Amino acid sequence: MKEGSKYQPLLDYLRENRHLDEVTLNFAEIEALLNGPLPASARSQQAWWSNRKKGALQATAWMEAGYRVETVDIDAQRVTFRKLIQKIQVRHAGDRVQWNGELIEALRLHMGLTQAEFAERLGVDQRTVSKWENGQSPARSTLKHLNLVAEVAGFSFREESKNTD
Repeated sequence: MKEGSKYQPLLDYLRENRHLDEVTLNFAEIEALLNGPLPASARSQQAWWSNRKKGALQATAWMEAGYRVETVDIDAQRVTFRKLIQKIQVRHAGDRVQWNGELIEALRLHMGLTQAEFAERLGVDQRTVSKWENGQSPARSTLKHLNLVAEVAGFSFREESKNTD
């Protein structure tokens, strides 16, 4: 999301509350965050609140913060955002993690960063991060760096096994 976007304050609010699995806001609270009114379609159409990845700045705000819209109650003028919980398949080559787009995006979202912010931390261009997240493999020289960034960020790649005793 570009800095200065109308929905940047919503993104910032959700990022500040990323420790919460669920955030419920009424439309007035969202308008207070935005410092202006929601469009009429937000007050009358469920589709405005859809979790689409392209073409909707409002959806970009909550999705970049790591949330999706769980429920919208148009009559009560209330929306509930739920943290995205993804089970990501992590592949290993020996003891090395094989980074793919899904895992890179999960790390970025875990860190609460936009693609541009993540790129800056890694010393690469934002377009490079976008290419990685869309399936292009990172260079071998980048893999160790991703491992270090993940370690510092407290990002775990290990699937936890459940004890059924």
